[in-house]
Amino acid sequence: MMLRIKRVPTVLSNYQKDEPGDPSRPVGACGRNCLKTCCLPDAKLPLYAFNKVNGKDLALHECGEPPVAFLDSLVLGEWEDRMQRGLFRYDVTACETKVIPGECGFVAQLNEGRHLKKRPTEFRVDKVLQPFDENKFNFTKVGQEEVLFQFEASEDGQVQFFPNAPVDVDNSPSFVAINVSPIEYGHVLLIPRIFERLPQRIDRESFLLALHMAVEADNPYFRLGYNSLGAFATINHLHFQAYYLALPFPIEKAPTKKIANLNGGVKISELLKYPVRGLVFEGGDALEDLSNVVSDACICLQNNNIPFNVLISDCGKQVFLLPQCYAEKQALGEVDAELLDTQVNPAVWEISGHMVLKRKKDFDEASEGNAWRLLAEVSLSEERFQEVNDLIFEAIGCAELDVNVDSVKEVDAVSSSAHPTVVVAGSQECVVQQ
Repeated sequence: MMLRIKRVPTVLSNYQKDEPGDPSRPVGACGRNCLKTCCLPDAKLPLYAFNKVNGKDLALHECGEPPVAFLDSLVLGEWEDRMQRGLFRYDVTACETKVIPGECGFVAQLNEGRHLKKRPTEFRVDKVLQPFDENKFNFTKVGQEEVLFQFEASEDGQVQFFPNAPVDVDNSPSFVAINVSPIEYGHVLLIPRIFERLPQRIDRESFLLALHMAVEADNPYFRLGYNSLGAFATINHLHFQAYYLALPFPIEKAPTKKIANLNGGVKISELLKYPVRGLVFEGGDALEDLSNVVSDACICLQNNNIPFNVLISDCGKQVFLLPQCYAEKQALGEVDAELLDTQVNPAVWEISGHMVLKRKKDFDEASEGNAWRLLAEVSLSEERFQEVNDLIFEAIGCAELDVNVDSVKEVDAVSSSAHPTVVVAGSQECVVQQ
């Protein structure tokens, strides 16, 4: 059975609505100043080349001053420039935000502009992997004025910045662009290898790029997120989202229980006392160690048609992997009508505890109980979560989970409890601590 739900897609670009080009914007060959071959021959965009450190050289990242402050000057500074130029659909800085009383500290934002003037569309939710469709909106159709900069690895190992660099279409650069329907200050999109027209599916190279962006930002309040198809991604063109919010996310404060150590220094834990079940990946002798483990876990979920969300936290040192089933429940009519009426689509930011609410009534009545109730519908059941864990640990070659470790992280006095673990078959790349 094919599952579809009527979705109202979030407008991520001013060119997503298939309207005639705005004459007030710079005009290219097609009249839209887009990122296609019709407008690109003479295009020049800023280029930030990061130091792609490897192995034990990761510590060297802190040596030397970069030519431009990546987060403050480049990401946030250029984002504010686009705000001054009127490229956003609303002023997100005027949206009311509050911390909901309670142990978790859920953050609620009233964002009434995010769901206005959108076209209903058919959205298939039963396929995590779907082919790229050139006829649908993709990020090659955005205007060049929406692009902040190109983001690439440096060829000589040194951080470099070029204010006006040619766009090398043949090498398919990665772009950072604004989200014109922002959730928060500095909301941007990271679009890996844009001209390869990759569908929304994680691979090792693209995930490592996202971790590098978190490292370059060097600020724990700047996080990156990923939504798979079936987990509220709205555009089937590979992209990550990121923004700046100077508050801790509830998921970052939740207690965890360590369940495995892998060779290469990566530690895997399980979330405790949080409404959505998930895994937490940390550490690694090199950034690539962490990236490979998480991306392999994501590829496993994709190949097994399991929708999921990813949060990259703590400057790329911590990654949350959250399989979910809300859209499937919604399509099957298993979600309470009161929750559906809120029009909240629980993607990575909502699951992490930043609740973007579209009705003033829901914002005024926001409570920890209401947030917990919504997110509990997102979570896999305990039995299904353990089945998914089996698949993941087999895919990443982990011999068994750490059944005897009592390493439970307590944060902000949120109590933890014992949590069942399982043993799965695999290779000997996973080190079990007794």
